[in-house]
Amino acid sequence: MNVPGIPKGSPAPAALAVALMLAVAGCSAGPAPAPSSPSPSTAASSPAASSNGALQEFDQAALEQTFRDAARELRVPGAVMLLRTPAGNVTYAYGVRSFGGTDPVTPADHVRIGSVTKTCTTTVILQLVQEGKIELDDPVADYRPDVPNGANITIEQLLTMRSGLYNYTEALEVNQVLDADPGKAWPPEELLAVAFRHPPYFAPGEGFHYSNTNTVLLGLIAEALDGKPLTAAFRDRLFTPLGLTGSVFPEQSSNAIPEPHPQGYMYGNNVLTLNDPALPADMQKAAADGTLLPTDQTAMNPSWAWAAGSGISTAEDLATWAEALGSGKLLGPALQKLRLDSPQPVKADDPGGALYGLGIAKFGKLFGHTGELPGFNTFAGHDPAAQVTLVVWTNLAPTPDGRDPATMTARTLIGKIYR
Repeated sequence: MNVPGIPKGSPAPAALAVALMLAVAGCSAGPAPAPSSPSPSTAASSPAASSNGALQEFDQAALEQTFRDAARELRVPGAVMLLRTPAGNVTYAYGVRSFGGTDPVTPADHVRIGSVTKTCTTTVILQLVQEGKIELDDPVADYRPDVPNGANITIEQLLTMRSGLYNYTEALEVNQVLDADPGKAWPPEELLAVAFRHPPYFAPGEGFHYSNTNTVLLGLIAEALDGKPLTAAFRDRLFTPLGLTGSVFPEQSSNAIPEPHPQGYMYGNNVLTLNDPALPADMQKAAADGTLLPTDQTAMNPSWAWAAGSGISTAEDLATWAEALGSGKLLGPALQKLRLDSPQPVKADDPGGALYGLGIAKFGKLFGHTGELPGFNTFAGHDPAAQVTLVVWTNLAPTPDGRDPATMTARTLIGKIYR
C-alpha cells in the first residue's frame, strides 16, 4: 500500500506497550491519568465485552436503568449518555449541573473532553501526512531540533506513544502550580521545557508510555506546517466540515466554557492524587458520609493540556466526531485503513488488554478515546462494523476511590450492548 506521505513499504505501527488506563478496553485518554491529576494512569484492563461483536437485543428501558444505576453508584452530580445503534438510539441525562444544585444537566451541555482532544490533533497530523507535508518515519528533529534524541524519534512514535519522552504532567512542579494557580495560562513551550528537563523513560520504540509531551509536540508541528494556530486548524479541517457547532478548541488564555455547561468537580487536589488517583481511606470515608466536599474545577485553565486535552464539546458533537474517526470521513481510504489497523496490545503479555495506535484507542469493537482531567471524564467510541456509537460524560472526575466514572459507566453499558 502506498499512502501519500508514507514511504512505500513502511510497516504498520509496531506493537505498543501501555501505561494508560481505560477500564473499558483501551486506553486512558486524559491529560491526567487520574482525571484528578495531570499525570498518566498506570492501570489497564480488558474489554468488558470483546466477544464476536454480536449485539444484544435493544432494550432502551434496561439501558437507561443501567446508566442510572452506574451514575448513582459512582455518586456523580451529573452524567449524560448518547447511544446510537441500528436498532435504536438513546440519549439520557442524569443529575444536576452543580453539586447540591437543582439545575439538571442536558445533552446540549458543553464539557471539557480532555484527551479526546488528542484524536483531533493526531487527525490533523495524518491529514498533513496525506498532503505530503510530513511523513510518519520523519525524525522529530526535522521539525523540532530541541527535542532530546529527536533525531531518533519518529513522528509515528509520537503518535503511538512510543517516543520515550517524559510526560510533563507527571512532574510535581506542574501539579503544584495547578493547585496554587489554576487560572495560569501555560505556553506550550513552557510545558516542553518541563518535559525536556527529565530523562526519557526508554529509548525510542523500546516501550510505551502515555505522554502528553508527544501530543503537544505534534500540535506545534501541525501549526508550523499548516501555517495557522491549532485553534484555526481544528475549525477549518475538523469542526466546520463535520458541522461540530458545539465544539471549541479554546485560546490558551481562556478558561471559559460555552453556555450551557455543568460545573466540574474533583475530591482532593492534583498533588494529593499525583501518584494514586484514590484518596486516602479516611478521606474516602469522609466523602461518602458528606463531611468532605468536592472542589469546583470548572475555571481551571486547560492550557496545561493544550493539544493533548483542552478541547470542549457536547454529546452530539462527540458522537459525530467518533463516527468520523471510525468511518474515515476526514482521511482517505488507505490512510484510514492504516489508522484503524494500528491499535496494538500495549503490553505484549496481555493481548486482551489495552490497545493503542495512531492517536486512536480501541475498546472492544469501538474506536475512539477517553478524556480525563480535573472535574470531567468523557468516553467517545464508534464501532464502524456494527454501526454502534457510545458517548458518556460526567462532571466528577475522578471518584474518591480513584475511578474514572464515565469510563466505568461506558464499560458497563458496552457489556449490555454486546453479547
